[in-house]
Parts: sequence; C-alpha cells; structure tokens
Amino acid sequence: MVDFHPLEVTQVKSLTPDSVAITFGVPKELVQTFNFTAGQYITIKKEIRGKELRRPYSISSSPKKDTLTIGVKQVDKGGFSAYANQKIKAGDVLEVLPPQGRFIFKPGAEPKNIMAFAAGSGITPIMSIARSVLESNPRNTMVLLFGNKSYKDTMFYTDLVKLQLEYPDRFFLYFTLTETREEDSLFGRIDTANVNYVLNNKHKDTDFDDYYICGPEPMINLVTEILTEKEIEEHKIHFELFTTTEISDEMPEKVDGKTKLSVVLDDEEFELEMDKNTKVLDAVLKENIDAPYSCQGGVCSTCIAKVTEGSAEMVKNQILTDGEIADGYILTCQAHPTSQVLKIDYDDV
Repeated sequence: MVDFHPLEVTQVKSLTPDSVAITFGVPKELVQTFNFTAGQYITIKKEIRGKELRRPYSISSSPKKDTLTIGVKQVDKGGFSAYANQKIKAGDVLEVLPPQGRFIFKPGAEPKNIMAFAAGSGITPIMSIARSVLESNPRNTMVLLFGNKSYKDTMFYTDLVKLQLEYPDRFFLYFTLTETREEDSLFGRIDTANVNYVLNNKHKDTDFDDYYICGPEPMINLVTEILTEKEIEEHKIHFELFTTTEISDEMPEKVDGKTKLSVVLDDEEFELEMDKNTKVLDAVLKENIDAPYSCQGGVCSTCIAKVTEGSAEMVKNQILTDGEIADGYILTCQAHPTSQVLKIDYDDV
C-alpha cells in the first residue's frame, strides 16, 4: 500500500476571501513518488482536535513543476479546510499521500482540442489540465467555461488570465458570474444557455477530443446531459465531483445477518465478522486495519478494492465504470455486503 510522506509547505497564497493555494516542496528522494498526471489529487492527513482527518485536494500546478500546489476552499468551521485557510503557513509539515485519481489528461503526439467546464473550487484540477494541455503540444487548444459568484470569488483568476495572455490563440476563457455583471464575462450559472453559447456559437466549428467537467453534481449532470444530447461519445466525457449529495434516502433496506469478511492488504490477509448493514470500509477501520481511504463520500477513488468472492452493493458510485463494476471493483466506503462471505483485495487495483 502507498504510504503518507511528510512534505513541507513552501508557500501559502490567498486566492479569494475564503480560499488559498498551498504549495509543497518535494525533496529529491520523493520526486518519482510524487510524479503526477494533470487532474490528479493528493490526500492530506492531519489530526485536528484529537481526530484524524483525511482530505483529498486536486493539484493545480503543472506536472512539469518540481512542486505541488493545491487549492483549498473553506467549507467548514472546525475541519481541515478551516485549518488550511486560517493556520497553515510556510514551514509547516503535513502528511501527504502520493497522487491518485482518474480524472486526467494525458499528453500525446497528436494535437488535441479540449473543452472544460468548472464551477467554484472545481477549477483546481482543471488548472493543472489547462497547463498540461497548453504546454505539452504547440498545436493543442483549450476552451474553458468557468462559473463563480464574482471575480472576487474566482479561484486562480490571476493564473487563468496569465494563461490567456500567454496563449491567446490557443486558450479561450469564458467567465460566467451570478452576482456581478462585468463587460468581459457572461452572466448566470453554467446553464443550458451559457453552455450552448460557447459550444454552438463561439466554437461551433471545433471538433473537441475530450470534455472535462468539475464542480457540484447538478452542474455536472446538466453539462453531461447537454453533451449527450449532442451525441458526444461517452468515453470523451470526463467528470469529477468536489462534493457529494446527501445519500441517506438512497440507503438500501436493512438486511439482517452477518458477513464473514476477508481483506487482503499489503500481501497480508485479515478476517473479521461484520454486520451486513455496515459499510465495508467502516468495518475494516474499526478493526484498526490500515486500509487506504480519503473522502469517505464516494467522491475520490482512494478506497477501491476488488471483490474476489461473494458480493457487495454500493450506495453511491460516481467513480467506477460499468466495466470496472462488472470486473468486481467496489468503493469500499460506499459498499455493504450482500453475501454470507465477502473477500476483497486492496492490492489487486
């Protein structure tokens, strides 16, 4: 299993009144360990008020840099995002898990046209993707529609404008704002009208190779639906949630009984008994088994394991493809057993 490593914070930069960019230095002996593909995230582990927190944050920096930068928007009062915005400073050391994630852009020899949609802090992985698209091939182009309340609330605003100035013929940037009207921006949310304006009006003659969407679930669903109606092939549409919707109403009916659970992790096998209504990851962690996890909300892909015997049902899945599910992969933070015996393998991922 991949381990956490101590990384020193080299810079903390304010992006908006409630968000910061945190940059980590990567020592030479860990450069290979922390190599990443644009769009991936890191997981940070920090104990706050006696409780260990693990939080995934997307990388915004270019894969060509020897540092890692993440964007953190404050969304809580006493959790990690509040700590990051109010207390983290240069010189602090945090425990960091190496990059992971499937929401990625891989450069190639052939030129590509990329379209991206982001809202709020969903811009963070898109920043890294944009940098990689523009740096990796002089014939690549990228179009970005980015939604926020105002310019003041726009994360990485200055970085985006600099990219636009650096690549004026290849990077096409459209801001859409919901609370202020600006001469050089659209007005409103990322809705059908604004999506169609960019797709059908401004870039109607462009054949896009891939579409990247990151933001709240309703926005992702809307853009995906519009692209699907335009007969865009499913494999060209990539999305990543930065929040998850409430799932209490999606929980299956309670099932009586216990399951014998076998867990393979780091070439060791652990056996335990668990309630069928308990999520697999919760049962594993309760036994002090150091299984990989991060968000615990079905948003990231850190806790994936393969079912090698028995069956399990996921409450929510926004990560795994139908093919991966058919092959037996589950998000253990969202899965509960549906068989008397369940065997999972964290190593076979």
